Amino acid sequence: MKRIILMMIAMMISFSSFAQNKDVTKFLGIPVDGTKTEMKQKLIAKGFVPKKMGDLEWLEGEFNGHDVNVYIGTNNNKVYRIMLADKNRVDEAQIKIHFNNLVKQFENNKRYYAFGDYSLSDEEDISYEMIVHNKIYAAYYSQNPDFENIDTKVQIAIKEKYSAEELKNPSETIKKDIADITDKITFDEFSMKPVWFRIVSYNGEYYISMYYDNEYNHANGEDL
Repeated sequence: MKRIILMMIAMMISFSSFAQNKDVTKFLGIPVDGTKTEMKQKLIAKGFVPKKMGDLEWLEGEFNGHDVNVYIGTNNNKVYRIMLADKNRVDEAQIKIHFNNLVKQFENNKRYYAFGDYSLSDEEDISYEMIVHNKIYAAYYSQNPDFENIDTKVQIAIKEKYSAEELKNPSETIKKDIADITDKITFDEFSMKPVWFRIVSYNGEYYISMYYDNEYNHANGEDL
Protein backbone atom coordinates (compact mmCIF):
# COMPACT_ATOMS: atom_id res chain seq x y z
CA MET A 1 0.00 0.00 0.00
CA LYS A 2 2.82 2.39 0.89
CA ARG A 3 4.48 1.69 -2.46
CA ILE A 4 1.26 2.42 -4.36
CA ILE A 5 0.82 5.73 -2.53
CA LEU A 6 4.41 6.74 -3.35
CA MET A 7 3.85 5.88 -7.04
CA MET A 8 0.67 7.99 -7.10
CA ILE A 9 2.50 10.94 -5.53
CA ALA A 10 5.32 10.63 -8.09
CA MET A 11 2.82 10.65 -10.96
CA MET A 12 1.03 13.69 -9.53
CA ILE A 13 4.34 15.55 -9.31
CA SER A 14 5.17 14.59 -12.92
CA PHE A 15 1.80 15.81 -14.24
CA SER A 16 2.15 19.03 -12.24
CA SER A 17 5.57 19.58 -13.79
CA PHE A 18 4.17 19.07 -17.33
CA ALA A 19 1.35 21.53 -16.65
CA GLN A 20 3.76 24.20 -15.47
CA ASN A 21 6.50 23.63 -18.06
CA LYS A 22 4.76 23.04 -21.37
CA ASP A 23 6.93 22.58 -24.44
CA VAL A 24 5.66 25.54 -26.46
CA THR A 25 6.53 27.10 -29.81
CA LYS A 26 9.36 29.62 -29.75
CA PHE A 27 9.92 32.71 -31.89
CA LEU A 28 13.54 33.90 -31.96
CA GLY A 29 14.06 31.83 -28.82
CA ILE A 30 11.12 33.50 -27.05
CA PRO A 31 8.31 31.17 -25.89
CA VAL A 32 5.02 32.13 -27.56
CA ASP A 33 3.33 32.45 -24.20
CA GLY A 34 2.61 34.87 -21.35
CA THR A 35 0.80 38.20 -21.61
CA LYS A 36 0.81 40.57 -24.56
CA THR A 37 2.73 43.17 -22.53
CA GLU A 38 5.43 40.65 -21.62
CA MET A 39 5.78 39.49 -25.22
CA LYS A 40 5.92 43.06 -26.51
CA GLN A 41 8.81 43.88 -24.17
CA LYS A 42 10.71 40.75 -25.22
CA LEU A 43 10.29 41.64 -28.91
CA ILE A 44 11.47 45.20 -28.26
CA ALA A 45 14.56 43.71 -26.60
CA LYS A 46 15.17 41.83 -29.88
CA GLY A 47 15.18 45.13 -31.79
CA PHE A 48 11.58 45.39 -32.96
CA VAL A 49 10.00 48.84 -32.80
CA PRO A 50 6.43 49.27 -31.46
CA LYS A 51 3.89 51.10 -33.64
CA LYS A 52 0.29 52.16 -33.10
CA MET A 53 -2.56 53.51 -35.22
CA GLY A 54 -5.80 53.99 -33.32
CA ASP A 55 -6.54 50.70 -31.56
CA LEU A 56 -4.20 48.72 -33.83
CA GLU A 57 -0.80 47.86 -32.37
CA TRP A 58 2.12 46.11 -34.03
CA LEU A 59 5.91 46.09 -34.17
CA GLU A 60 8.26 46.66 -37.08
CA GLY A 61 11.65 45.13 -37.70
CA GLU A 62 13.72 42.74 -39.78
CA PHE A 63 13.26 38.99 -39.82
CA ASN A 64 15.05 36.46 -42.03
CA GLY A 65 16.33 39.24 -44.31
CA HIS A 66 12.95 40.91 -44.84
CA ASP A 67 11.28 43.97 -43.33
CA VAL A 68 8.19 42.78 -41.48
CA ASN A 69 5.27 43.89 -39.35
CA VAL A 70 4.78 41.74 -36.25
CA TYR A 71 1.40 41.19 -34.60
CA ILE A 72 0.74 39.52 -31.25
CA GLY A 73 -2.37 37.33 -31.06
CA THR A 74 -3.94 36.60 -27.67
CA ASN A 75 -6.71 34.48 -26.20
CA ASN A 76 -7.91 35.35 -22.69
CA ASN A 77 -4.85 37.57 -22.30
CA LYS A 78 -2.48 34.70 -23.13
CA VAL A 79 -0.30 34.91 -26.23
CA TYR A 80 -1.12 32.13 -28.69
CA ARG A 81 0.32 33.53 -31.94
CA ILE A 82 3.10 35.63 -33.36
CA MET A 83 2.20 36.71 -36.90
CA LEU A 84 4.67 38.29 -39.29
CA ALA A 85 3.71 40.02 -42.54
CA ASP A 86 6.15 41.29 -45.16
CA LYS A 87 6.05 45.09 -45.33
CA ASN A 88 6.87 45.11 -49.03
CA ARG A 89 4.58 43.55 -51.63
CA VAL A 90 6.01 41.95 -54.78
CA ASP A 91 4.86 40.51 -58.12
CA GLU A 92 3.97 36.89 -58.85
CA ALA A 93 7.42 35.80 -59.99
CA GLN A 94 9.09 37.26 -56.91
CA ILE A 95 6.60 35.81 -54.44
CA LYS A 96 7.11 32.36 -55.93
CA ILE A 97 10.86 32.69 -55.39
CA HIS A 98 10.33 33.96 -51.85
CA PHE A 99 7.92 31.11 -51.04
CA ASN A 100 10.23 28.43 -52.42
CA ASN A 101 13.22 29.89 -50.57
CA LEU A 102 11.30 29.64 -47.31
CA VAL A 103 10.34 26.04 -48.08
CA LYS A 104 14.02 25.17 -48.60
CA GLN A 105 15.06 26.94 -45.41
CA PHE A 106 12.52 25.06 -43.32
CA GLU A 107 13.37 21.74 -44.96
CA ASN A 108 17.07 22.25 -44.19
CA ASN A 109 16.45 23.32 -40.59
CA LYS A 110 16.71 20.32 -38.26
CA ARG A 111 14.57 22.06 -35.64
CA TYR A 112 11.49 21.64 -37.84
CA TYR A 113 9.41 18.77 -39.15
CA ALA A 114 7.79 19.23 -42.58
CA PHE A 115 4.27 17.85 -43.15
CA GLY A 116 4.77 17.73 -46.92
CA ASP A 117 6.63 19.07 -49.96
CA TYR A 118 5.31 22.56 -50.64
CA SER A 119 7.61 23.75 -53.42
CA LEU A 120 5.94 25.59 -56.29
CA SER A 121 6.79 24.69 -59.87
CA ASP A 122 7.73 27.29 -62.47
CA GLU A 123 4.48 26.49 -64.29
CA GLU A 124 2.24 27.25 -61.30
CA ASP A 125 -0.12 30.13 -62.15
CA ILE A 126 -0.59 31.63 -58.71
CA SER A 127 -2.82 34.55 -59.66
CA TYR A 128 -5.20 32.39 -61.73
CA GLU A 129 -5.47 29.67 -59.08
CA MET A 130 -6.07 32.14 -56.25
CA ILE A 131 -8.69 34.16 -58.14
CA VAL A 132 -10.55 31.39 -59.99
CA HIS A 133 -10.18 28.43 -57.63
CA ASN A 134 -9.57 30.26 -54.33
CA LYS A 135 -6.46 28.15 -53.90
CA ILE A 136 -4.47 28.65 -50.72
CA TYR A 137 -0.69 28.53 -51.01
CA ALA A 138 0.60 27.56 -47.59
CA ALA A 139 3.33 25.42 -46.03
CA TYR A 140 2.98 23.71 -42.66
CA TYR A 141 5.70 22.70 -40.21
CA SER A 142 6.17 21.88 -36.56
CA GLN A 143 9.01 22.77 -34.26
CA ASN A 144 10.46 19.53 -32.96
CA PRO A 145 9.15 18.73 -29.48
CA ASP A 146 11.19 17.70 -26.46
CA PHE A 147 11.56 13.95 -27.12
CA GLU A 148 12.63 13.23 -23.52
CA ASN A 149 9.38 14.84 -22.43
CA ILE A 150 7.45 12.63 -24.87
CA ASP A 151 9.19 9.51 -23.54
CA THR A 152 8.32 10.44 -19.95
CA LYS A 153 4.66 11.04 -20.86
CA VAL A 154 4.52 7.70 -22.69
CA GLN A 155 6.00 5.85 -19.72
CA ILE A 156 3.51 7.47 -17.33
CA ALA A 157 0.56 6.65 -19.61
CA ILE A 158 1.66 3.01 -19.99
CA LYS A 159 2.28 2.49 -16.26
CA GLU A 160 -1.11 4.01 -15.49
CA LYS A 161 -2.82 1.49 -17.75
CA TYR A 162 -0.82 -1.69 -17.20
CA SER A 163 0.70 -3.41 -14.20
CA ALA A 164 4.40 -4.23 -13.92
CA GLU A 165 3.51 -7.91 -14.36
CA GLU A 166 1.64 -7.20 -17.63
CA LEU A 167 4.54 -5.15 -18.95
CA LYS A 168 7.09 -7.80 -18.02
CA ASN A 169 5.69 -10.17 -20.62
CA PRO A 170 3.24 -8.13 -22.75
CA SER A 171 0.77 -9.76 -25.08
CA GLU A 172 0.50 -8.75 -28.72
CA THR A 173 -2.59 -6.73 -27.85
CA ILE A 174 -0.71 -4.80 -25.17
CA LYS A 175 2.25 -4.24 -27.52
CA LYS A 176 -0.07 -2.78 -30.13
CA ASP A 177 -1.76 -0.58 -27.55
CA ILE A 178 1.62 0.69 -26.33
CA ALA A 179 2.53 1.56 -29.94
CA ASP A 180 -0.80 3.39 -30.33
CA ILE A 181 -0.25 5.31 -27.09
CA THR A 182 3.24 6.30 -28.23
CA ASP A 183 1.98 7.43 -31.65
CA LYS A 184 -0.85 9.49 -30.16
CA ILE A 185 1.30 11.28 -27.59
CA THR A 186 4.00 11.97 -30.20
CA PHE A 187 1.45 13.33 -32.69
CA ASP A 188 -0.18 15.48 -30.01
CA GLU A 189 3.18 17.00 -29.03
CA PHE A 190 4.05 17.83 -32.65
CA SER A 191 0.61 19.35 -33.26
CA MET A 192 0.99 21.80 -30.36
CA LYS A 193 3.95 23.64 -31.96
CA PRO A 194 2.92 24.60 -35.52
CA VAL A 195 4.77 27.13 -37.64
CA TRP A 196 3.35 27.91 -41.05
CA PHE A 197 3.28 30.54 -43.76
CA ARG A 198 1.15 31.47 -46.75
CA ILE A 199 0.98 33.74 -49.76
CA VAL A 200 -1.40 36.70 -49.40
CA SER A 201 -2.75 38.59 -52.40
CA TYR A 202 -3.46 42.32 -52.19
CA ASN A 203 -4.38 44.54 -55.16
CA GLY A 204 -2.54 42.38 -57.66
CA GLU A 205 0.60 42.10 -55.52
CA TYR A 206 1.71 39.52 -52.99
CA TYR A 207 3.39 39.10 -49.63
CA ILE A 208 4.14 36.33 -47.13
CA SER A 209 2.40 35.98 -43.78
CA MET A 210 4.06 33.67 -41.25
CA TYR A 211 2.59 32.27 -38.04
CA TYR A 212 4.21 30.90 -34.89
CA ASP A 213 1.36 29.30 -32.91
CA ASN A 214 1.07 27.97 -29.37
CA GLU A 215 -1.86 25.57 -29.51
CA TYR A 216 -1.96 25.25 -25.72
CA ASN A 217 -3.25 28.85 -25.60
CA HIS A 218 -5.40 28.77 -28.74
CA ALA A 219 -9.16 29.16 -28.28
CA ASN A 220 -10.88 25.76 -28.05
CA GLY A 221 -14.45 26.80 -27.36
CA GLU A 222 -14.09 27.61 -23.68
CA ASP A 223 -15.88 30.95 -24.21
CA LEU A 224 -18.95 29.41 -25.89
